[in-house]
Amino acid sequence: MIENISSWKSKRWRAWERAASRWWLSINTQFNDMANRVAILAWVAVIGMPLYYVIWSYWFPQPYENLGLRMFCVALCAPIIFIRHLRQRKWLAVYFFVCLTYGLPFFFTFMFLMNDGSAVWGQSLLIGLILLFHFDTTLAFLSYLVGTLVAYVIYATLHGSIMPLSAQMLEQLPIQVFAIFTVSLAKVGRKVLAQEKLAGMATALATVSHELRTPLRSINANARGLSRLLQENAVPLAASGVPIEKALARIEFEVRHMNNVIDLFLLSASTGKENLIPKDIVSMAAAVELMMQRYPFVNQEQRDLVAITVRSDFRLLGQSELCSMVLINLLRNALTSIQRVGKGRIRIVLDGARARPRLLFIDTGSGIEAGRMSQIFERFYAYPEHNGTGIGLAFCRDVLNAWGARIRVISRPLAYTVFVLEFPPVVQQKAADVRSLLN
Repeated sequence: MIENISSWKSKRWRAWERAASRWWLSINTQFNDMANRVAILAWVAVIGMPLYYVIWSYWFPQPYENLGLRMFCVALCAPIIFIRHLRQRKWLAVYFFVCLTYGLPFFFTFMFLMNDGSAVWGQSLLIGLILLFHFDTTLAFLSYLVGTLVAYVIYATLHGSIMPLSAQMLEQLPIQVFAIFTVSLAKVGRKVLAQEKLAGMATALATVSHELRTPLRSINANARGLSRLLQENAVPLAASGVPIEKALARIEFEVRHMNNVIDLFLLSASTGKENLIPKDIVSMAAAVELMMQRYPFVNQEQRDLVAITVRSDFRLLGQSELCSMVLINLLRNALTSIQRVGKGRIRIVLDGARARPRLLFIDTGSGIEAGRMSQIFERFYAYPEHNGTGIGLAFCRDVLNAWGARIRVISRPLAYTVFVLEFPPVVQQKAADVRSLLN
């Protein structure tokens, strides 16, 4: 009986552990987007905290103010502004959580309590909670509970008792709950709408891809059949003087390329991230070599535009096929950029000796305008407008984010474009260990 209870508790604990691991993986997947939004809030804190101390102390005096709490918030949040320059990201999510908890629910709740629930601080607290719940809902709830509890405990310690709270302070609670519920519901509604759009797109693409794959299979089968026939009969040249073997090999290559494009469309339209979960340990040098083999270059001259420099190979936890598709998409964009201006070359640099291994994808083609660089990773945004569907770079970003990596771009119009792919430190664990954690 005792052993059964112990076994049940152990299984339940493992289930909680797996759920927590999946949630933490979800947070890490959204890390880049989260970092950008927290950085914006950090700027607000650095500027707003001292400014509003002056406003509430001298222009519209409030019963209670505390410059020390405000400046501590500034000191805590200021480093976030430079977060892109930090190499170690292991504890950054925890650091973000602490900053959010202190700067929003704790600070505004504590000031609300110390000012006896004044209208100014009631409205300020409400705005703070609305900002907080624009982040991941589970993360926001946890931050709200921790920050609010700590604020109430400190308030109770200073006053000797948490009660009596004024009616004006208590009547704010239903308003806060309503605001939290409304913001959370609006986020769910936006997610559902986005998922419905993507689901509709996926359904349409699935139908189109089915219709495309059937003739592609037929073309591929016929090309292979002709290749075998030529080998058996030793037919060296076509009437035009073009080697038939090369023409047939080209047909097979184009078929594989079209299948890759179809896979890219289907994966980009997927409503879930489970198909992006890392499963393999991938050598980046091998992935780049596979990209060069699979890409349908027009001719040897175009292939010669690509130079590969392996300073140091590195491994990453991901998926071989998806990694190849990410690189092929970047190569296609680089070649298109060169074709647009009729000049340029491509250089791919593998630098695995860094604390965060990285791959540089450099082309000296058309470049990207400064005002466009912040938009090129958005889904359905094409640059130039008539060029492509606008899902390739969004797909690359989603894949890399799911692997704990990140992608950014540096460019100068009519000069160069550099895509920087930065990965977590060299993989030590086995992919099977990760799969066991996620199952």
